[in-house]
Amino acid sequence: MRGFWVLLIWVLVTTGALAETRLAFVVGNSAYTNVSPLDNPINDALDVSVALEGLGFDVILGSDANMEEMREGTAIFAERAATADVVLFYYAGHGFQVSGQNYLVPVDAALQSVEDLDGQTVPLTDVLAAMQNSDGLKLVFLDACRDNPFGVELRAESGLARVSTAADFMFVYATQPDNVAYDGTGRNSFFTEAVLSHIYTPGQDIQDLMISVRRDVLSATGGRQVPWENSSLTQSFRFDNSPVTASEETMLWQVAASERDPDLMQLYADRYPQGAHVDDVLAFLQTGTKTRTLGIRNAEAEAERLWQLARRSRMRPLLEYYLERYPDGADASEAQRLLALIPPQEDSTPGGVCERLATHPRDATAAQSGVPFERLQRNALTAIQACAAASAQFPQLPHYTALYARAVAASGDIERAVTLYKSAADRGDLRAMVSLAQLTETGNGLPQDPAAALALYQRAAEGGSPDAMINLAIILFEGQMLPRDEDRAIGLLRAAAKGGSPKAVFNLGVLAQDGVVDTPGDALTYFRRAADEGETEGYRAAAILLDEGRGVQKNPDEAANLLLRGVASDRGALLAQLTEASERWSGETIRAVQSRLKAAGFYAATVDGLPGPSFTAALNRWRDGGFNADVLVN
Repeated sequence: MRGFWVLLIWVLVTTGALAETRLAFVVGNSAYTNVSPLDNPINDALDVSVALEGLGFDVILGSDANMEEMREGTAIFAERAATADVVLFYYAGHGFQVSGQNYLVPVDAALQSVEDLDGQTVPLTDVLAAMQNSDGLKLVFLDACRDNPFGVELRAESGLARVSTAADFMFVYATQPDNVAYDGTGRNSFFTEAVLSHIYTPGQDIQDLMISVRRDVLSATGGRQVPWENSSLTQSFRFDNSPVTASEETMLWQVAASERDPDLMQLYADRYPQGAHVDDVLAFLQTGTKTRTLGIRNAEAEAERLWQLARRSRMRPLLEYYLERYPDGADASEAQRLLALIPPQEDSTPGGVCERLATHPRDATAAQSGVPFERLQRNALTAIQACAAASAQFPQLPHYTALYARAVAASGDIERAVTLYKSAADRGDLRAMVSLAQLTETGNGLPQDPAAALALYQRAAEGGSPDAMINLAIILFEGQMLPRDEDRAIGLLRAAAKGGSPKAVFNLGVLAQDGVVDTPGDALTYFRRAADEGETEGYRAAAILLDEGRGVQKNPDEAANLLLRGVASDRGALLAQLTEASERWSGETIRAVQSRLKAAGFYAATVDGLPGPSFTAALNRWRDGGFNADVLVN
């Protein structure tokens, strides 16, 4: 495709027949001629368009669009929207509000006064009018929440204004209305990178996708940017309607174990240094062999699983491995397109290196895994150099100063780390506030001051930090540093859960199970949600309720589904419990587990609800590369 940085090219890509017709209008404007250019929008638009095409959308793509071209694209969008079931508009570029109205800025805009708005910008209402031609769902993504770039008096407020519309619209903003978003420090903006990291998650409702996106952007910016949505949808929507599968981490382990490939094993160890299977990976890398076998391999199924993981995770090594392994595969051309969009790791900016080496485990995102403190200590010098450079390059993002502080702390210089944490916290970084609160609470590197620690926790909690909310909730439950306040503690846990903390969700499940909040029946919902969001203990807790009928209707089949998901996802605790303490589970549930293992081809003995060598071997095969979501049915 030619001239993305100069010319507007409309790309109409028709996909195969689907149950619903999907249409998207994607615009990315970077090369502004009369105001400051932006680095990321043109990349954001191209990357989003490729992802949407892969999800069945016909895409109208505009890159560096001038006024005439944006009007032309809007007209095409309006015409085609009339026959579409789902219409989506994604805009990245300069945008601002004047008197409560939002305006998108073409690359050739030249504003001298407010009178120039009509002729030099595109009112968002024009695009919304085009979308109204569809009777279906209407999704609007705006990564344009930046200040007025023209420096003229337009009575412009910060960011974009909230929009009210009729039913079946959903507006997704890169940050809260009236706030300013960041352009990003790598190929994509923080917001678009988060969207791309989650858009291919199978079976994920768009509301759940936004929870994941919000959590990632909060972590990537230290709480300085909070994506926000306003919805009047009357029905659910999923970008990928495929059945729910295992997490990316579990899928990577399953693929690596099936392929028995050292490079994939190392990729797992690098990506998930605290992962559930890291001990298995390290054992394989040390010996080069595994004692367990998987039996007959289905090459076609393995190719599909590898592709689904590579596309969903956007990991360059996985895309390269797929093309090497299956150069003529059904998805080779799409893999090549994705590969062309993802820069090699060695080309990373200082910010990228800093994030890879110093990200806190509680701030892990889909694109960046958390790094244990012990591992950071081994790479402290490199991390300090990268984070210092990133902090200087992006002074408006105190998150890099917070990462710099963590790297300095790992080197042993706590006094210098405290100074950096204070600098980042004073500029609004939530992780810095929490870390500084913990140091202040314990008196590590500065005088112990419980009152100051509480003030920092409170400030971070008000800013949206789930960790601060959980820490405050624990303090309020304990009633030592503050008077016991159970109601406020529960409110903080609910807020942390709403913000995407699986730990908070799990804790609410424990409280519901004990009758402290909601009902015992609600505990099952909490535990399932916690498991889906990464708290693997939720699988066991939910399975216990279903196995025993505790507060819910007894359901051995669903208990078996959850147990097998947990066996594939946790550190091995459930496998050990099922094989070494199977008496804790009902015979009906064990039989249901055996039936699913038999359907997967791993268990050939009698389905009798009893443990034994065959049952143990089957569970090990399931854990080591045999996960098959198709057999997990009610």
